[in-house]
Amino acid sequence: MNKVFLIGNLTKDPELATTSSGIKFCRFTLAVSRSYSKDGKRETDFLPVVVWRAQAENCARYLKKGSKAAISGSIQTRTYDTQDGGRRFVTEIAADEVQFLSTRNEDERGDDVDFDDLKPIDEDLPF
Repeated sequence: MNKVFLIGNLTKDPELATTSSGIKFCRFTLAVSRSYSKDGKRETDFLPVVVWRAQAENCARYLKKGSKAAISGSIQTRTYDTQDGGRRFVTEIAADEVQFLSTRNEDERGDDVDFDDLKPIDEDLPF
């Protein structure tokens, strides 16, 4: 079983991009505090998250640096070769669901989120 549930804050604005086949995806990093402390200080993990299709567009539109979000998904790993011939390994959270937890008052941008405008989520994820 590979299932992850996280609540945290975005460390920077999300980045929306498109694959060569035209599928939209969004990447962001979620800062998540651990439930235990070390020497009286809570530690924080910075976890890379990727979201696909319509939900990616919604994340790029409504989330920003500092926004609080809850995600559920799975951990995935992949490798790629660099231009200099090296191999890189990436571990990230593939989000199936993203809940926006920041209130409008907490959002400095002040955009009104019209949930009727949110695009439906396409269930055919590429993984």
